[in-house]
Amino acid sequence: MTESGTTAAQEITTEVVVLGGGLAGLSMAAALATAGVPVVCIDRDSPDRHAEDGFDIRTTAVAYASMKVLEGAGVWKHMEPDAGPILDIRVADQFSPLFVHYDHKDLTWDGKNQPFGWILDNKDMRRALFARAAELPGLHHLAPAQAVSIERNRSGATVTLADGRVVKARLVVGADGRRSLARESAGIKLRTWAYDQTAIICTIRHSEPHNGVAVEHFLPNGPFAVLPMTENRSSIVWSEKRSLVDMYLKLPEDQFIDELTRRSGGYLGDIELLTRRDAWPLSVLLAERFIAERVALIGEAAHAIHPIAGQGLNLGLRDVAALAEVIVDAHRLGLDVGSPEVLARFQRWRRFDTVLLAAVCDGLVHLFSNNIPPLKLARDVGMAVVNRLPPLKRFFMRHAMGVVGELPRMIKGVPL
Repeated sequence: MTESGTTAAQEITTEVVVLGGGLAGLSMAAALATAGVPVVCIDRDSPDRHAEDGFDIRTTAVAYASMKVLEGAGVWKHMEPDAGPILDIRVADQFSPLFVHYDHKDLTWDGKNQPFGWILDNKDMRRALFARAAELPGLHHLAPAQAVSIERNRSGATVTLADGRVVKARLVVGADGRRSLARESAGIKLRTWAYDQTAIICTIRHSEPHNGVAVEHFLPNGPFAVLPMTENRSSIVWSEKRSLVDMYLKLPEDQFIDELTRRSGGYLGDIELLTRRDAWPLSVLLAERFIAERVALIGEAAHAIHPIAGQGLNLGLRDVAALAEVIVDAHRLGLDVGSPEVLARFQRWRRFDTVLLAAVCDGLVHLFSNNIPPLKLARDVGMAVVNRLPPLKRFFMRHAMGVVGELPRMIKGVPL
């Protein structure tokens, strides 16, 4: 349930407090409350603020595995009507005739062909999360509310809000983004590096159907992706050299559309812009550890990677699935959900996967963001080889769906 902010002094006691009401944070809170774990989610923005036109024009790729996490948290039923399925993926090095083509009909999972994932507007995902929060009496969604300090000791944690309220819990889950109070208060250091790239984003409508095909062209200045949405719409994620971004953002709309048509190859027909153009500088962030005394980090509080593989939120939802599982198991046994043993299990499960994926994405950025002839030839040959080796191709398809490695129960479709 959602509670609006108040200035009255109040102390709330719960099992888990989640800092951050974004996509990862509210998903975490919903997963725990669905499994019967009392949880408070502290959200700096109100649902009304998120509903404002133009507040967030971003879209998100939700892999099949992430859909299972959202389904297990009771959220997907609210999202599904707004989700555009990804049925095929085409990846090409610039406009080479050699490319990789993934077809969802070539892979069976859970006894049938499944989409690789879905594309949704962030605002629709938020609306679905708010709807689920309102259904869960064990989830106290404090919005708007701002955490200003965290005190931790061997027995628990205390979070103080700007309005004087206090939340006491056994565990603080930091889902509060790149400038995480949970991470900073725990003294967890960061490794960061920036790319000479910025993502230009917008949503378009087009006259020709996309047929559920996601297209990604690796261009010298960065990848250019066209991602299928509902109602003949597509999301554009265009990574470009930073020095050129301002010029593209200021182009007259007809010239900008001409550039989109040229880069996409014209297969979408006539294009119109449905949103403003926005820009997001690209960088990598990795917390040196994901846990501290009474603290666990998920989502962008723990990691942020290049969007080259569309795995940003998916990485965070795998955190949700793993952390929810270890918390629920401990809670049902009457154990301390914030104990070192519980948190260590979470870190062992998630850190290697995260560091590996960040390294792979970083390697792909450096491999493809250039026009060096020998590298280009090697890239094209490599794509042709993957396309002709079904076992290798199926492995990459499973990876795109997020169904590789040690899978938490939620991803397997098993209730917590």
